[in-house]
Amino acid sequence: MSIREEAIQLHKKHQGKLAVASKVPLANRHDLSLAYTPGVAEPCKDIKNDKDLSFEYTCRGNMVAVVSDGTRVLGLGDIGPEAALPVMEGKAVLFKVFGDVDAVPICLDTKDPDKIIEVVRLLQPTFAGINLEDLSSPKCYDIEDALKAQMDIPVFHDDQHGTAIAALSAVINSLRLVKKELASAKIIVNGAGAAGTAIARLIVNAGAKNVIVVDINGALYAGMSGLNRVQERLTQVTNREKQQGSLSDVAKGVDVIIGVSAPGAFTPAIIGAMNPDAVVVAMANPEPEISYAEAKAAGARVAGTGRSDAPNQVNNVTVFPGVFRGAIDVRARQINEEMKIAAAYAIADLVPQAELRDDFVVPDAFDPRVAPAVAAAVARVAMQTGVARIQVDPEEIRAKTAARIKLGR
Repeated sequence: MSIREEAIQLHKKHQGKLAVASKVPLANRHDLSLAYTPGVAEPCKDIKNDKDLSFEYTCRGNMVAVVSDGTRVLGLGDIGPEAALPVMEGKAVLFKVFGDVDAVPICLDTKDPDKIIEVVRLLQPTFAGINLEDLSSPKCYDIEDALKAQMDIPVFHDDQHGTAIAALSAVINSLRLVKKELASAKIIVNGAGAAGTAIARLIVNAGAKNVIVVDINGALYAGMSGLNRVQERLTQVTNREKQQGSLSDVAKGVDVIIGVSAPGAFTPAIIGAMNPDAVVVAMANPEPEISYAEAKAAGARVAGTGRSDAPNQVNNVTVFPGVFRGAIDVRARQINEEMKIAAAYAIADLVPQAELRDDFVVPDAFDPRVAPAVAAAVARVAMQTGVARIQVDPEEIRAKTAARIKLGR
């Protein structure tokens, strides 16, 4: 049976992948009087006086909305909100299994950024966080920026920031293995959409000083025409020498090349022209810029892709469950840059220096330590940077997360 046949059979048999289950018994009149009338009025009255009690008394405290308009789904493009629903539903399953975060898929029947902003903003009383997903670029930037400014809960566009955190964690450990420093390494990010710009920005904020972003028109540089506002801003902190040219031109003599672009974008010649101990992170899905085997054959010391059928899978699944777990456990108002960097180092640090190998620079997606480590790191930095509503021992969050996801599996 093909993967298509198996997937269709699974979705049809179960009518999707999610269901609603009660946390409390409802077996008799007393149960009914506590869960519903008259007992339910008591938490209502308390919440009226203190809205933050909604995080304690209701499902809100562990609930995230997975929001999409279906305009950029996987590698399928603009397929619409109904066709996007299986992906958003799948994302909700990953939230639950890997982080014990309850998540609800919400697919909106509009492409209008202003309408999306308004609808999501109005959802705030029900959720502890918002995960934006599969929104086309460049409107995704405007939507996220507006929601972050208007909402008092974390808003996180996973295609940008989850991808960036996963890429940074892989780069950190790859450079540790080959004994190069992030600050001095020459790094190319191929792809200047939502993911590529976020990766470049996060790597720069983590300390990289020699980064060039490349798109279909070549290397981005300050003053280049045709850039959107995010790309323009990025050119102020990347490509300091204003190099111009194609990927093959600017990739000569670089240490790291990261791809969030298109299948086949990295040729053996491009890899071969990189510095010794080259690091190649090819994240295009489902087909990467170059396969793991081809990258190694072309001379890469370390290669990674987004796929699970090769070593060094660089994938968001190691990121967003733990990031949201840590953020909502301290009732964070946002997920800031410091929290993202902390998440990347938490993932990287799970592979000690002594265990690093060419084919093992990132932990496995099913490593049960990942989400607890990320949650603890994110929570700690949220409290340190003043975006947390409450104070919780990060090690308590780590232990509770480990116990919760163990039960969830």
